[in-house]
Amino acid sequence: MKKVLIMLSFVGAAVFAFGQSDPSAPIINWGASTKIDYGTIAKGDESNAIAEFSFTNVGKSPLIISSCRGSCGCVVPTCPTEAIQPGAKGVISVHYDVNRVGEFTKTITVTSNANPPMNTLLIHGVVTN
Repeated sequence: MKKVLIMLSFVGAAVFAFGQSDPSAPIINWGASTKIDYGTIAKGDESNAIAEFSFTNVGKSPLIISSCRGSCGCVVPTCPTEAIQPGAKGVISVHYDVNRVGEFTKTITVTSNANPPMNTLLIHGVVTN
């Protein structure tokens, strides 16, 4: 019984320690939204193929984005490669393949040193012939 109690205390301590957030960590504020509606786009209309997610680092240390990944090959995000200083703004640009006809809903996963370390962005719309 004593071993079980000791083990449970270690597990509890570990859960508590990992559940705490670093108060000096960068924090991404996505401003208006983490969702963009492309609306209705004509097939091949490259002028409407790109959307931008603006954000601000409202944390206390530089924000470093380590990766941005689209949920499929039809979504190509472009993320800042330089550190975003506290209080500074950044943009993630997303290109959707407008040669694919039909309704779409896709995600972009942004991984960084922020709290939380993973953020999910969403795009949706309809491409017509």
